[in-house]
Amino acid sequence: MRHLISLKEQSKEDIRKILDIAQKLKARHKTGEITNLLPNKTLIMLFQKTSTRTRLSFEAGMTELGGHAIFVDSRTSQFSVTDFGDEIKAVMCFGDILMFRAIAAADVVLAAAFNKIPVIDACSEKYHPCQALGDILTMSEYSGELENVKKIAWLGIENNISNTLKLACAKLGIKVAIAAPEANEPPIDKGLNSMTDATGNVSYTKDVREAVSGADYVHTDTWMDMEFFEGGKIKPQFAEEYERRKKIFAPYQLNAELIDNYAPRAKIMHCMPCHVGYEITRDAIDHPNSIIFDQAENRLHIQKAIILWLLDKKI
Repeated sequence: MRHLISLKEQSKEDIRKILDIAQKLKARHKTGEITNLLPNKTLIMLFQKTSTRTRLSFEAGMTELGGHAIFVDSRTSQFSVTDFGDEIKAVMCFGDILMFRAIAAADVVLAAAFNKIPVIDACSEKYHPCQALGDILTMSEYSGELENVKKIAWLGIENNISNTLKLACAKLGIKVAIAAPEANEPPIDKGLNSMTDATGNVSYTKDVREAVSGADYVHTDTWMDMEFFEGGKIKPQFAEEYERRKKIFAPYQLNAELIDNYAPRAKIMHCMPCHVGYEITRDAIDHPNSIIFDQAENRLHIQKAIILWLLDKKI
């Protein structure tokens, strides 16, 4: 049974197959063609964390495929009063595929280990394969074909997004330059790092100009964890860490001046939500090189492709 957890399990050929499916589905979407490929199929969407793009893209995607998506907020379920393993096995009885936005990747791995239905890590503290695949789809479109994507740069904190993006790119032969003063500790996966480093396609530097030089695409993400916030405000227990990160990561900001001076042909990418004035500036979001909103839209098409690939459905 197929699962999508970290992209460690997927081969170069698997990744290319998912991208190929997404391209075909997007082409059909543009012409208005009905893609009723999953009638009477159900996607369970289990959320332990809040979401905008992930929920919208999966739910809309399942609708376009002719199936049904059920949203489950763990806070309004019975997960807190019982054994996780028992409850997740019960949840999977009601669907054909499980999309899990989890606090801990270990829980996603456990759910997949039961091999009841395919399981997707839709963002945990260590991985976000759906985002990485959507980003690569976007880059391949703007470059004409995947082989034309030679180098990308990542600026800021190393996290779950950079983990899966660098791994996928490394497997595909794309050079990745990471400019980061430090890695966020919870996302660190030594096995994943060893796998990427073994390809020889990933380099690390603290020099932002070196990282973006010659890059086709420059990526960034928030320096802060979503767990830091409540009601749009910083929780008191994270206030000190919030201020520390602002100071240490400020030199790694993605802004128009950096792009114009050192990577004028590079496209600007951000997985969103953007924290304007921190990891990215307004003039970078609105820059002519920015493809952030096309990047967001492609989450829809890559989610559909992931679902079909996991269920081994032909198109």
